[in-house]
Amino acid sequence: MSMRDRILSTLSMLQPQYLDVVDESHMHSRGQETHYKAVVVSEQFEGLNAVKRHQKVYGALGGLMGEFHALALHTYTPDEWTKQGMAPDSPTCRGGSKHDGLQG
Repeated sequence: MSMRDRILSTLSMLQPQYLDVVDESHMHSRGQETHYKAVVVSEQFEGLNAVKRHQKVYGALGGLMGEFHALALHTYTPDEWTKQGMAPDSPTCRGGSKHDGLQG
């Protein structure tokens, strides 16, 4: 099972109305299955600020978090998602990791 599929499967415990996980590793210099973007729409985020929503996602992922490098999170309530309709695009990687030969 791919890392993307493992993340999707694990985040299903948040009973999302919408869930998408995108492998964005190709945009970075750390190899395959290292960088992900998750869009999670769940009623469980009602009344929670962004930090608490992210903590809820990290808690659901548990030890899986240590198996990849980065996770960009976009968390919405169903009402927010209806108004927003989409998550923002991820920025282009600016490098700077020891893996691409740059210091930073």
